[in-house]
Amino acid sequence: MHEYSIVSALIEQCEQYAKANQATKVTRVEIKLGVMSGVEPALLQTAFETFKLDGICREAKLCMTLQPLVIKCADCQQESVLDERSIVCPACNSYHTRVLDGEEMLLMQLEMEQAEDA
Repeated sequence: MHEYSIVSALIEQCEQYAKANQATKVTRVEIKLGVMSGVEPALLQTAFETFKLDGICREAKLCMTLQPLVIKCADCQQESVLDERSIVCPACNSYHTRVLDGEEMLLMQLEMEQAEDA
């Protein structure tokens, strides 16, 4: 399960951003997860809930936006949005396609809080 190492790196990145912004806690972590990223959303959520317990993300909510696959066909020039993991052009059945989106996992936004001055 590589989701654990992915979450470990994600939390480390959140901690770096929080430190750079003098935040005391992270309350929300928003990611974009492509259908071809190789990451299983349910396992990622479970790993996040496990790893966040210690540290600045302990109260954070993980919000995932699932990005469909976007391809462009080199033969018919059709750009298609696909929910399944297929690189075949639905317009002409060509395999000469290029993936435009849906392969990555990106940290999109963090919500953080800073300590209130007493």
